Amino acid sequence: MFQHSVKHKNMKRALVTGGSGDIGGAVAKQLAADGYYTYVHANSNLDKAEDVVKAIHQQGGQAEPVCFNICDQAATHALLNDILKTGPIQILVNNAGMHNDAVMAGMNPEQWQSVIDVNLNGFYNVTQPLLLPMIKSRWGRIINMVSVAGVMGNRGQANYAAAKAGLIGATKSMSQEMSSRGITTNAVAPGIINGSMTENVFSDDMIKQLVPMKRAGHPDEVAALISFLASENSSYITGQVININGGMV
Repeated sequence: MFQHSVKHKNMKRALVTGGSGDIGGAVAKQLAADGYYTYVHANSNLDKAEDVVKAIHQQGGQAEPVCFNICDQAATHALLNDILKTGPIQILVNNAGMHNDAVMAGMNPEQWQSVIDVNLNGFYNVTQPLLLPMIKSRWGRIINMVSVAGVMGNRGQANYAAAKAGLIGATKSMSQEMSSRGITTNAVAPGIINGSMTENVFSDDMIKQLVPMKRAGHPDEVAALISFLASENSSYITGQVININGGMV
């Protein structure tokens, strides 16, 4: 299935879920620029993941697109097992996510279940199969994308905040389990970041009211933080929730 190059056999390998999105694409490009062979995941927007991979190749990096539904455990495991045949994933960025907003009093069961399924069950489906191979390599970086909503809550996002707060709990637990194996586990909690998920949600005036820095963040700023957390320089940082939100909390 995969057209692995000979070159990448000596490279650490990274997987970025939701790599077809604004933040995920920026993260994938940054990790590839840092010298990692990067799998750029898409759920349905394979063409966008392919565009990210094309941009990585143009910059001299190594990457390939992968497409699977993280909520489909069997399909996810089948594809990950295929990747693992050629070695472990040592950098995992759990970035795939979704929101479907409503105040709790008006939230229907599908809105609750779909958001929990993608953000929390999808995280388990991707992460769990990668852990033993990562442990055997004695080195790894797990970076879970959470949200300011999971830290402080947000009106109309009880489902999303619950899922992201759950990821924070999982991050702290996994840190205790994995740290002695040379594997760090951290969470990154973005605030308002420019991109398709926020462009029609927050007006400039609203951003100025909510964010002490008076601006939205940029996907490249999130990618720079993840670049650091994926590096050797972050080896004593684990179990942390690192906010990147312009001072919102």
